[in-house]
Amino acid sequence: MTKQRHILIAGGNTAERERLAKALQTGGAFRVSEVGNAADVMARIQSRPQRFDAIIVDAVQPDTHGPELCARIRRRGLWMPIIVLSDSTNDAEIVRSLDAGANDCVRKPVHLAVLLARLRAQIREHDRSEDATLPIGPFYLRPATRTLHNPIKNQQMRLTPKEVGLLKHLYRASGQPVSRQKLLREIWNYNPAACTDTLETHVYRLRRKIEPHPARPTILVSDGRGYRLGNQEEGEITLAPPPQPSPRQTSEYERQRYAYAN
Repeated sequence: MTKQRHILIAGGNTAERERLAKALQTGGAFRVSEVGNAADVMARIQSRPQRFDAIIVDAVQPDTHGPELCARIRRRGLWMPIIVLSDSTNDAEIVRSLDAGANDCVRKPVHLAVLLARLRAQIREHDRSEDATLPIGPFYLRPATRTLHNPIKNQQMRLTPKEVGLLKHLYRASGQPVSRQKLLREIWNYNPAACTDTLETHVYRLRRKIEPHPARPTILVSDGRGYRLGNQEEGEITLAPPPQPSPRQTSEYERQRYAYAN
């Protein structure tokens, strides 16, 4: 993983939580947020839904049990990896956590190297999964259903298979630019009919769906000879209806429509 991942640590002893957060942030691969109880977890997820690549849940929660918190997160339709920390020697608690939606359980005292390995493995697996929910700017991309959801405005749009493929490839590039040639090869499979205009047309149409100002893109960004996803970590972008082309833009708009259709 080359891009910094945002991890939420929930519950448990304050001192232990702070030590774990400090340890995870060493090396720069992760940045960490901390909350003390289940109510704060749900509030944080609601207010900043796309920010967390994984959640570490201490089974000891002051206001609920760890398995119940896992279940509440899953009922919200969020599928980022959850790792539960348990100080119980009873396997029944681990079974309850896994049944409630946790991806993995680690017994305390936590061995940092083991936790890091499991955390990285779960994030990699999530990123590769077709059932993953990928954060794209202020949106959630669900490749399996070809939908893009804005939880802030509770708005959802359907995407074409090529639009999903484009966003998936850019997301998995971790902010690095991807060349036009590679995108054409990976998404259009070297189709002889695919040309740069085909890619540019899809980018043009996708920007009209997701960018607040398509002429000044901040989510799907041009970069040299390719494209990348912009850094939207701290911003919240509101969906707006795609603008209608002005008379001055009509000829270019029709050219793009023709290129897309062919």
